[in-house]
Amino acid sequence: MGENHIRNPEAVRDALKQVCARGELLILVTPFVRFESSFLRLDGDSFQVSASMNRDDALNALRSSQLMVRFPYGFTFLEGSIDFLGFGVAKGRTSLRLSIPATLDDSDHRGSYRVERVGRVPVTFSTRKYDLHVGNLVNLSTTGARIYSQKEFEFDEVQVEDAIAVTIPVEPDIHINTKGIVRYVHGRSVGVEFRPKVEDPLLQGLTRWIFRKREEDYQRAMHLIQDDEGPGGGAGARIPTKSVEDELILVSLVPALEDRLRELLKDLPPLRRIPPGAQAIKDLGPAPKCLLLVHVPSLAMEDRKRLRLLVEPLVGRLPFVLVGTDVENAPLLELGKELKATASYLLGANPGIFFTRLLQGILRKHLEAPATPEEGKGG
Repeated sequence: MGENHIRNPEAVRDALKQVCARGELLILVTPFVRFESSFLRLDGDSFQVSASMNRDDALNALRSSQLMVRFPYGFTFLEGSIDFLGFGVAKGRTSLRLSIPATLDDSDHRGSYRVERVGRVPVTFSTRKYDLHVGNLVNLSTTGARIYSQKEFEFDEVQVEDAIAVTIPVEPDIHINTKGIVRYVHGRSVGVEFRPKVEDPLLQGLTRWIFRKREEDYQRAMHLIQDDEGPGGGAGARIPTKSVEDELILVSLVPALEDRLRELLKDLPPLRRIPPGAQAIKDLGPAPKCLLLVHVPSLAMEDRKRLRLLVEPLVGRLPFVLVGTDVENAPLLELGKELKATASYLLGANPGIFFTRLLQGILRKHLEAPATPEEGKGG
């Protein structure tokens, strides 16, 4: 692991063919949001995945120049840059059509990823003299594990290069029962390399489990914890604690929109409204910690000109999101690209949780200090 780079187009297609055949788990990622999905089908110039979001959310979320796909593959995890091509139907389900990546690269460059947050997993292992010991799992990768024995070893009872047997019931359908070589011994702690290597179908389940755990660790490191429930990860998303220093600022003349957004975004930093004028923007000060929600009630030529004059001073200074009402989605997204908005979102009659997650991601990326090494360890 750590050296898996697929450059050949046919090899890329072969990897996608394999994961489509087994309906493998995948994550779609932009700088601000992530969605869990699963592979459905490989076509001539695209691949299809299950649509784990509604149509409007997909259009808003996935039309990003930084859209990536990540998925487990063998002993490793692969990622590639892709484009959202539209919607389709595969295996009787609404699907998202995505471009085939030019390359697939190992998304973890440090070697076999070790899951530290393994929970309470009992382990049984033998010594070279076939004595059985009971311990607890400390960490786990696709190639080995670290175990902590429940009792002290006798002198030279376990040594480096010993061949031992190990049983690790990770989950009911992921039960490792294999041989291994001791690579590390210190006190009661034993590091084991699986020999022979784990094979399918156990490998698929183990790699998928580690992939999920790694994604959770990444989310913790970025302070973007989301308790995903089901493929969409929607209903259980947990919004982070508010920061009293941050705020959302609605740039709009419509009080009713302020009331609606205040209720919709009640778990995010406090929201206040200012008029869409240059002086109101200037009054925010030189370096405010805020995210601007710029209301777009019309896409008429004169309104677009006024909006351009309003937001041009914000580019590179403050993150701002275009929030459209009573306009068409595609022109709104194009306008957002033209004005270099951080994101654009069409606020429909029944917005899903994606809007909250989008703002959450932008707040974390632009307004919070990055996690320190200690915070990112997930320990």
